[in-house]
Amino acid sequence: MRQYQTSFDIQTRGQGLYEFTRDVVAWVNECDIETGVLTLFCRHTSASLTIQENADPDVQLDLNEFFARLVPQHMDWLRHTMEGPDDMPAHIKSALTDVSLSIPIAGGRPVLGTWQGIYLFEHRKVAHRRSVVAHIIGD
Repeated sequence: MRQYQTSFDIQTRGQGLYEFTRDVVAWVNECDIETGVLTLFCRHTSASLTIQENADPDVQLDLNEFFARLVPQHMDWLRHTMEGPDDMPAHIKSALTDVSLSIPIAGGRPVLGTWQGIYLFEHRKVAHRRSVVAHIIGD
């Protein structure tokens, strides 16, 4: 059994989904693990991770719009407003989604469906540098 760990830095330009599947697949290839588990962990409370369709960009636009309607920015009853009106809604969106993903590795590759991509989901309106820690365990 072997283990490897790294992190991916993702520069965002504001709210939206940022695919980093290619970076993850390239790193898994470098680790030379045939069978195992890949864990990805987002080190932030106002961004999250998701696996979504990567063939049609409308999927990402629709997801962003859905979450904007589900958790609107201006909710007068929110108390946590020190970092701006988009911060607490970003925390709520992060709580509704995932900050970690587990992906099986088989044949030396992450087991993703044909149209599945790995995304950082930025919930803040302004640009941020986000860090995602990756850990593999396997043979």
